[in-house]
Amino acid sequence: MEVSLQTIALSVLPVVFAITLHEAAHGYVAKMFGDRTAEIQGRITLNPLRHIDPIGTILVPGALILAAKYLGGPHFVFGWAKPVPVNFGNLRDPKRDMLWVAAAGPAANFAMAVLWALLFKAAASGGVWEGAHLVAMAKVGISVNLVLMALNLLPVPPLDGGRIALSLLPMHVAHAYSRIEPYGLFIIVGLLASGLLDDVMGPLLHVGERALQAVVGL
Repeated sequence: MEVSLQTIALSVLPVVFAITLHEAAHGYVAKMFGDRTAEIQGRITLNPLRHIDPIGTILVPGALILAAKYLGGPHFVFGWAKPVPVNFGNLRDPKRDMLWVAAAGPAANFAMAVLWALLFKAAASGGVWEGAHLVAMAKVGISVNLVLMALNLLPVPPLDGGRIALSLLPMHVAHAYSRIEPYGLFIIVGLLASGLLDDVMGPLLHVGERALQAVVGL
């Protein structure tokens, strides 16, 4: 049990920030394009307490960490925060600007993966901040951010990838495609339960890993 508690302790910071900064990025970009809803509600902040959802930010990631360690469950961690409110009608060009607001979350996760990768290099053997615990934390930070980026880029509304798809599709096609949004969560849960989510996310994870290698040189 001691090992699992250590694993959870080292995972808390990267998991919480991966989830909460993802949401803050949506609000910040929405403000840039004309919607101040998130700003007015105090959601454009780096304070995780403003974004934490007890189930999605704490319970689900913690359960996945334990499941992977003891039950051979999914070998990735994901979760969610309280969604940042965005009024797409306030955007200067709602259909076009939806793309940038949606893409901000995965982009923030990739940026955080880069920062954790830099920490990994600094904490590795011979690095300026050499330390086994920092290396372990950095590994979690890299993994969780790449997974959240890939998961959110799946073209399933209401995930960010679904919003991006709606922005790019012709209006009549986008309207029809948006009708699957109420079932989006069930689609993701079904993929997870069937063991297919790893396969579906695999290509996006591979692209993210290659991009990270190109930027940081891991």
